[in-house]
Amino acid sequence: MSSRIDKYIWCVRLSKTRSIATDLVSKGKVRLNGELIKPSKEVKQGDLISIQRNTATFSYKVVQLLANRVGAKLVTDYLEDITDPIEVEKYKAYQLAQSSYREFGSGKPSKKDRRNISDFLEDW
Repeated sequence: MSSRIDKYIWCVRLSKTRSIATDLVSKGKVRLNGELIKPSKEVKQGDLISIQRNTATFSYKVVQLLANRVGAKLVTDYLEDITDPIEVEKYKAYQLAQSSYREFGSGKPSKKDRRNISDFLEDW
């Protein structure tokens, strides 16, 4: 049994939808065994999948192939997370920086906020 890389990424819940998985592969965010690939590339057992997310690169090893999307609890039967802990810390730092940049739900900056930002950047 073989599976397309975009379908596999979706089946093991590394992306929410299959179209998002296809876009990730098409934009070069996904590598298979260190090589850039197309969405139709076939995945085999033992392959290494690397996914670029913002500043970090997450790495996974294909344990077993599958035909349909599986529940979150079953993902470990098909995929092994071999991501370097340093990469996980980089991603967490990025998320923290993004959340502290602006309060969630506060909307876009007002005219006064934009003036303050502009004045601050001019002083730099």
